[in-house]
Formats: sequence, structure tokens, C-alpha cells
Amino acid sequence: MKIDTGATAWMLAATALVLLMTPGLAFFYGGMTRAKSVLNMMMMSFGAIISVTILWVLFGHSIAFTDNGNTAINKFMGGFDAVGLKDVATQVSEGLLPDQSDNIPTMVFSAFQLTFAIITVALISGAIADRAKFGAWMVFSVVWASLVYFPVAHWVWGTGWLNKLGIEDFAGGTVVHVNAGAAGLALALVLGKRRGWPKEPMRPHNLPFVLLGAGILWFGWFGFNAGSELAVDGTTGLAFMNTQIATAVAAGAWILVEKLRDGHATTLGVASGAVAGLVAITPACGFVDPWAAIVLGAIAGAACAFAVGLKYKLGYDDSLDVVGVHLVGGAIGAVSLGFIAKYPFLDSQHKGLFYGGGVHQLGLQALGPVAVGLYSFIMAWIIGTIIDKTIGFRLDEEDEVTGIDVTTHAESAYDLAPAHGGGGSALGSAVAAASPERKVQAEA
Repeated sequence: MKIDTGATAWMLAATALVLLMTPGLAFFYGGMTRAKSVLNMMMMSFGAIISVTILWVLFGHSIAFTDNGNTAINKFMGGFDAVGLKDVATQVSEGLLPDQSDNIPTMVFSAFQLTFAIITVALISGAIADRAKFGAWMVFSVVWASLVYFPVAHWVWGTGWLNKLGIEDFAGGTVVHVNAGAAGLALALVLGKRRGWPKEPMRPHNLPFVLLGAGILWFGWFGFNAGSELAVDGTTGLAFMNTQIATAVAAGAWILVEKLRDGHATTLGVASGAVAGLVAITPACGFVDPWAAIVLGAIAGAACAFAVGLKYKLGYDDSLDVVGVHLVGGAIGAVSLGFIAKYPFLDSQHKGLFYGGGVHQLGLQALGPVAVGLYSFIMAWIIGTIIDKTIGFRLDEEDEVTGIDVTTHAESAYDLAPAHGGGGSALGSAVAAASPERKVQAEA
């Protein structure tokens, strides 16, 4: 089988871009937390890189992208023929379309999909910022990825039941964003509210970090979306351009809502709006015209700007707006294809309602987020509750008030000690500020 070296080179670059998104998310989330929790927030993203990488090699790729000999089981999960990535290095991945030839090494495809699994798990962490035990988070990441992400990837992108029905999800609006958003909502309910929320202000401690993280995410998302074509062709260019259009429009729509509603546009708003646009265009980028990307970006930016306020009305503490941006934005993008899809890939997929496709595809595009969202929410609730009842998921009250960076990681993000005369370390300063008892321990 002849390998397309150009496509392979692009896919290697796209894989690196998507991996960079997780450190970008760490900056985005880290800047949005309080100063006493920033390191822990960033560690949760890097922890996801560690755990999901190991799982993917052991069995994640196999569950997501191989066939199961049992037809009934194959609707919901793949087999175990590629455990440990067995024989993957010698295989060449097939193209997405019937007229595409085999073009890229399957190992490259696997590495690309691994980076999707990593950031999906990392996204969930924003819903439970400031109050989750790091060890419990690592356990959750292992179990949720195994029981939820890998099977759901098989449902939609493998040979599972949603794929067979003809759902359209170009780069992960359902698999990644609805999946992560629903799990984040479940964990926010299991762990409960942060101490003092919503009465105490819990503002982002470092807005430059937030903008930096959003910029890295925006940059990496071109690999996320355009790379999902698995080739270098016109659809790749379409996905690339639509990603830029929807993101810019959504950022503008969000700050316009802020200006009209609150009297001012904010840096947090432009960063959040950009991410909302990235999320919404993800499932649609290769299926729609640029004009539709403008409309979708405007709707997503405005809708998510309002959706992040739902937590105050409904009383759930989604710390960093995972639900309002990823669950809502992902669902908007997925359902939009029932209206504006123009370029279906497979015979089982149909054009949207605006292009004469009827209501069939619209029904499928509504079914996908509902099915994945419910499954992810229920499983995350069960997994989170079991962890909480056994090893404990939530921090002790004293540790939460003091700050998880010091109490869990024995580090502080910022050296607040005087420049001269005092000596000592940043850790010592942070510990001393935490409590007299810890000051004694630090000096000892």
C-alpha cells in the first residue's frame, strides 16, 4: 500500500498541534482559578496526558477503532485485537471517503486520536476546580476514559451504532465537547459547591494566562479540525477556514453581549467567546459553507455568553464554565448540521434541512448529543460517587481554604517573599501564610 507522504507529514504536524492544546488548556484554566489553586489546575491537565496516554496504548485505541467479532457488542465497543498497539505499526489507515486510497500509517492516525482523548479528559477538570483531590482526579481520569470516552469514540468514529445511523461529527462536537461537558456537570454535582460560592467573589487571578491559553487553543485547533480530514485536500482547507471564521465571530458576539448587557467588553469574555466558537464549529467545520460558519459562530458566542450564567440560576458550581461553553457549544454545533450541512461524506449521511435534506439528519444530530450526554453524565455521576464514597473526591475544608497548591503539591505559583532581607523560599512563604502550624512545619 502506497503511503501519501504529504498527508502523513501534515498529520504528524496536526497531532503535535492538538497535543499542544492541552498545555494551552492548562494556561486557560489556570488563569481562571484563584492564585492558590493555579498549579493544581494545570497539574490536572498534565495528569490527563499521563493517564490517557498509557490507557490508549494498552487498550484505548483497540476499543475505539477495531471491530468486535460479536456484531451486537460491536455497536457499543471495539475488540481487543490491537491491545498494546499490536501490529498497528505495520498497518496503513484507510481514507474516510469511498474513493480515497489508503494513505497514512495507522500509527499516525492512532497518535492523532490519542491527543483527542487526552484533551477530552482534561476539559472535565475545569468543572471541579479548587476542590478536588488530585489523586482522586487521576483515578477518575482512568475509569472515565476507559468506560466512556473510548466506547463513545467507537460509537461515532468507529463502527459503532451512531456511525451506522449516519451522525455527522467532523472533529468532536459530540465525542469531545458534549461528552466532557456532561461529565463536568455530573462531577460538579457530586462534589458540591466551593466554600463560599456564590457569595464570595472567585475571580480569575491571571487574565494574561487566560488570553495566552485561549491563543494556544486557537492555534492548536487548526490541527484539531483540519487534521480530522486525515488528508490534504479541499475539505482540509474548508475546515481550516471555517475554524478561523467561527472563532473570530463568536469572540465578537460574546463581547458584544457583554457590552450590551454589562456596559463593557472583557478580556475573559473575548477568550471565552473564542473557545465557544472553536467548540461549536468543531463538528461542522468540514460540512458547511463559510457563510454558515459566520452564523454558527454568532449563535454560539451569544448563546454561550448567556449559558454560563445558568449555574447561578440553577445552583450548580461549574467552576470554569465547562457546561456553558462545551456542553452547550458542542450541542449547538452538532444540532446545527441538521440545518446547514452541505457536504455529507458518507452514503448514510444527509444534507441539512436548508439544503433539501429533510428532517432525517436533524433528528440524528439531536440524537447524538442526547445519547452521548446522558451516557457520559450517568457514568461520570456513578464513577465520581464511588470515588467520593471510598477514597474521597473532595478536599478537606481546611485544605480547600488554605489552597490546594500548598496542601497537595507543596508548591506555590508565585514567590511573594520580600526581595531582600527575609530569605526563604516561595514554598516557605506560602506555607507560612497558610497557617501558624504549617509555618512551624516548614521551618522544621
